[in-house]
Amino acid sequence: MKIQERDVNGVHILAPQGKVTLGDGDQELGEAVRQCLEKGNRKILIDFTKVSVLDSSGLGELVGCYTSIKNRQGSLRICGLNSRIFNLMQMTSLHSVFEVKDTEAEALAGF
Repeated sequence: MKIQERDVNGVHILAPQGKVTLGDGDQELGEAVRQCLEKGNRKILIDFTKVSVLDSSGLGELVGCYTSIKNRQGSLRICGLNSRIFNLMQMTSLHSVFEVKDTEAEALAGF
C-alpha cells in the first residue's frame, strides 16, 4: 500500500491507496499517523477515496490511530469512504465515533 501525504492549511492529509487489510497496509497506516504525531501534527485527515478494501484489522488500526491522536489532544477526520467501507463503519457503529465526511473539502472546512 502507498500513502500520499500533504499539508493543507495546517491539516496533514494522509491518502492511502489500495487495501488496508491484515498484512497489507494496516500497519503502514498506523505508522504514518504515528510519524505525523511525532512531527507535531495534531489535525489529521485520512482520505479513503483510493482505498478499495478495509477489513477488521485495518479498522482496528484506524481505531488505534484515533486513540493515539486523541491522547495527544489532536483531531482526526476521515473522508472518501466507498459504500462497502461506509457500511462496515455503520455495522460497527464507528461512524458515530469518527468524524466522517463525504469529501476532502467538507472535512477540511470543519477543522
